[in-house]
Amino acid sequence: MTDQAVETGGVRLSAEDHFLGRTRELKELLADIERAGLDTISGKKAPRARVLLIAGRPGSGRTALAEELVRQVAERYDDGVLRVRLSEPDGTPVPVERAARELLVALDRPTPAGAAEDDLSEALREALADRRALLLLDDAVSAEQVDALLPDTPECLVVAVSGGPLTGISDVRPCTLGGLDTKSALELLTRYTGSVRITVDPRAAEGLVEECQAQPAALRLAGGWLAARPKAAVADLAKHLRTEGDEGTPLSRVFRLAYGSLPSPAARILRLLALAPAGLVDPHTASALVGCSVGGARTTLDDFVALGLLHAVESPLPEYEVPGCLHPLLKALTETQDRPGELQLARARMLERTVRLLQSSRAITETDNPEAREKLQGLPRSLRFPSPRAAEDWLRLRKPALLASARLAVADGELDTLARRLMSQLVRAMVAHFGTQAAAPDLYGVHRLVLDVAERRELPREKAAALLNLGDLDAQTGRTQDALARYRAALDSGRQANDPYATGRAMESVGGAHLELGDYDRAADWFGRALAQRLARDERVDAARLHGRIAAAQTYAGRYGEALRGWRAAVAGHRKNGDVAAHARALSELARVQEYAGRPEESLHTCEEAVEWARRAEDVRLQAALQLRLADTLEHLGDPAAARLHRGAAERLLGEEVSEEEAGVEQSDDPKQAADACEIRSTSTED
Repeated sequence: MTDQAVETGGVRLSAEDHFLGRTRELKELLADIERAGLDTISGKKAPRARVLLIAGRPGSGRTALAEELVRQVAERYDDGVLRVRLSEPDGTPVPVERAARELLVALDRPTPAGAAEDDLSEALREALADRRALLLLDDAVSAEQVDALLPDTPECLVVAVSGGPLTGISDVRPCTLGGLDTKSALELLTRYTGSVRITVDPRAAEGLVEECQAQPAALRLAGGWLAARPKAAVADLAKHLRTEGDEGTPLSRVFRLAYGSLPSPAARILRLLALAPAGLVDPHTASALVGCSVGGARTTLDDFVALGLLHAVESPLPEYEVPGCLHPLLKALTETQDRPGELQLARARMLERTVRLLQSSRAITETDNPEAREKLQGLPRSLRFPSPRAAEDWLRLRKPALLASARLAVADGELDTLARRLMSQLVRAMVAHFGTQAAAPDLYGVHRLVLDVAERRELPREKAAALLNLGDLDAQTGRTQDALARYRAALDSGRQANDPYATGRAMESVGGAHLELGDYDRAADWFGRALAQRLARDERVDAARLHGRIAAAQTYAGRYGEALRGWRAAVAGHRKNGDVAAHARALSELARVQEYAGRPEESLHTCEEAVEWARRAEDVRLQAALQLRLADTLEHLGDPAAARLHRGAAERLLGEEVSEEEAGVEQSDDPKQAADACEIRSTSTED
């Protein structure tokens, strides 16, 4: 039974009355919520959430029953309902790390990029510790999956859906599903066929229910077949199913009949939907798989919904889901009726279409780029988005399918070139629409996939890029040792590829990791190696920046003489490059170190010069910070009146009373803390 409305032969299946039968099972499940657990009976407080298990084979309506139970008890749980699916359409278990991350996102809690499974499970338990929430874990494959996601609070309730018992989770009594009761099964058929065809031959209708073993999925297909043939008698369908004998399950027998009655083009579309990532289909996916128009694909998909072969997904976009019970049947058809080469071509078309949609979604954000606008106009109208907001909505809604598409493409191993293009465009689109920080958890997974392909294909340049990106994400989440290992590996790959960008970036990143770990000598050494390469290649902008990074490391180490030389070199470099803002900031840091070195008069002069350059750069926050630093220096020199003037100037610049920290420069007597202000993390300019 589906949640969405479906038109079938003039009978509309509405969301309000979609659920049928299961009265006894619902009563048992509701009673199970109230019954005392084993811990409560023994006088102990329940240590974890109660788990209700609904067990049944695919097509038995197990998810529909779970959703109805959730609907009936949701109001008891003030913190809402959380849902996650624990297996892929082909039955592959979803990693606990991914499931926990999805639940944390639903709770609006942080999910650090690259965090380990145990860390995310613990974060989920902490997030639910003071909540009263209801978790629906659909299509669970094992008890270990469910156990890793269980809240440590008895105020929460977990409803798990599985094909069998979850041995290993205590105090769980499964509610095992068979078929619907006859009355409910007949009502389900009636919703597709209308009442007349059922009432004129009730015995035939009951016989059809028996042939389907009252399984909801089989009954839906039978009802869809009858709805598409208003003149066909129910008895004819029941007789046809009986003549097939006992070969296969009731669902597979009805499916063969429904599939066999489709026109050849529609039948081909249906079986190729087995290739849809995560079982999620939209008109573009179907169009690319078979090479038809987008409009024609959408019409066919809507017809499949009416026939019970697809579920429509509640979404602003036209989106559909392949029922999990039909996925193995569709996959078996592709293996017997399509040659491997044809399936590979269909996958390639689907990936190519996805790449072009991602390119379009990114290009529409580059409104000031003539080349991007020209490329956008060159795309077919069906691949263009009307606005950046529409492109962002598409990307957000299709993200699960897009990430699944990348995983499948890498696992396939035969389309690595397309897979690399897909992942590159996916990274760029997510960064363009969501920003690097917001997209970091998803980007981490994509970069790991890129690394897999690069290692498999022995592509050292791509391997270096993936390692650098992963290292940056590790560093941002505090895993500095892991980041250091990634950067060193990236350096080896960059040297193997003879890629000066990768090697220079890797050396600088190794230095940054050592700086973060407090090994200032090694940090300065690695920054020096990167500087030597930049100077050899006459890359003056990067060389000036690296002079500052070396000076920062020397400041941390308390070697102020060397730090002063480094900052003077940075100032000179930025001045020659004409970078006014960088020149002002380098002067600001030079003044800071002069103050640490016990040279307040020199610091005062340098700070005044920095204020002038910040004014030229129109950097108001830097001007305010420097005015505050001038005030502090003047106070140290015994001129409080002048200090008050500069502090007032800073307040006027920002329109309010501010501290130096608020103005953008950290105020501290500790050079290790203060040097953070000049620390510049390198980031990749490539995907």
